Amino acid sequence: MNLTNPFDKIDQRRRQLLGASAAAAVAATFGATLGTAEPARAAPATPTGTPAGKPVAGGADPFASLKRIDAGPLTVGYADIGPADGKPVLLFHGWPYDIHAYAEVAPKLAAAGYRVIVPHLRGYGTTRLRDANAMRNGEQAALAVDAIAFMDVLNIRQAVVAGFDWGARTVNILAALWPERCRAMVSVSGYLIGSQAAGKAPLPPAAELQWWYQFYFATERGRAGYGANTHEFSKLIWRLASPKWGFDDATFDRSAASFDNPDHVDIVIHNYRWRLGLAEGEAQFDELEKRLAQAPAIGVPTITMEGDANGAPHPEPAAYAKKFTGKYAHRLVTGGIGHNLPQEAPDDFVRAVIDADKM
Repeated sequence: MNLTNPFDKIDQRRRQLLGASAAAAVAATFGATLGTAEPARAAPATPTGTPAGKPVAGGADPFASLKRIDAGPLTVGYADIGPADGKPVLLFHGWPYDIHAYAEVAPKLAAAGYRVIVPHLRGYGTTRLRDANAMRNGEQAALAVDAIAFMDVLNIRQAVVAGFDWGARTVNILAALWPERCRAMVSVSGYLIGSQAAGKAPLPPAAELQWWYQFYFATERGRAGYGANTHEFSKLIWRLASPKWGFDDATFDRSAASFDNPDHVDIVIHNYRWRLGLAEGEAQFDELEKRLAQAPAIGVPTITMEGDANGAPHPEPAAYAKKFTGKYAHRLVTGGIGHNLPQEAPDDFVRAVIDADKM
């Protein structure tokens, strides 16, 4: 996709426009505070697919063979590699990405002795909502409850959890509401728990500019446009969010195949409209959302990370450091690393997961 158009200028100007005050305002949009909640219980289930094993050598796709299992309202498609008795690590992707963000991270962690589990979020890849009439809900609490149900059916009582983008928000919520399920956490861009009230607050113009796609999705034209041009739109986001990452078409296409999920567009649109208070969530998540809206501290051992060339909206580390009350470290990854940090800097991400586990 040719980006020699005004969006390139946006990308070049955004760093000049977004000063310290604007960055602090962006951070304010992610406000929320949690306590503990009882984890959802689900009956143990037997996953389908090949048994967990060591990663495929020779550069083959480590996620070529996926498993599927019923968990909560979903049938979850997921990769499961490494020793079956290894310490579990759960890796969560974001939008518009998929499990291949961890295509290099997962085998390295498996080689270090971890059992590495990477699920497709609702609306991606081989994950499906089993009820054709169910709401295609993208609110933050729904994704976190999905993760707890998934852990339950796999009989994983505790894991190291890590993520970026939507995945970072999900692991933040797990660590805040269900800290007993989280051995440690790695979170790209820090503390991302939000609320509809925070999402309604206006930001300085430079900060608002970075959220252009959210406002586009708020319109029916935006829904239609994303539905008609999902791959092209997503490739644009990849380029804007990681302006120095020279990914090739094959790398993008491997992930973009996951966006052909029949629920993808509805869930993405709902996620961003919900944040702005333009769409309702589901009543079953209301109490969780009320607790999340209080901006809870997170006490589990945590390493937050940021790339030095992240072109996506993100809070400054100083804005969220005090939200982590347990053992904590922040790492800036240099060398032109953008928003998709696990895929752009896999060795740094692997080291963070291992180090967080040892905290």
